[in-house]
Amino acid sequence: MIEIILLDYLEGALKIPVTPEYPEDPPERFVVLRFGDTTRENLLETTVVIAESYEGSLLKAAQLNRQGAMDALTELPEISAARLASDYPAPDTKNKRYRYQAVYNITHY
Repeated sequence: MIEIILLDYLEGALKIPVTPEYPEDPPERFVVLRFGDTTRENLLETTVVIAESYEGSLLKAAQLNRQGAMDALTELPEISAARLASDYPAPDTKNKRYRYQAVYNITHY
């Protein structure tokens, strides 16, 4: 299942918590991965993945967002492509936290 593969890989690569939802007791630095639509063509699936990077400042959130762990996903045998669709600041007004978001299209087996 692509969700488990991505969550495990990114938590190991970034060495910070990576979760599928906002934590109940959030640490200073963490990433929330949200999963969107999946399409299939010629036995390859492409899933929309939104990476929400949280940090103590907007600049640090942007830096965490740009660390490149998502770009390195193609090292995994299940992943054939990781394409950045958009990258932008998205302050979390509900939780009063700095956040940066990146939207990726991940092609996988």
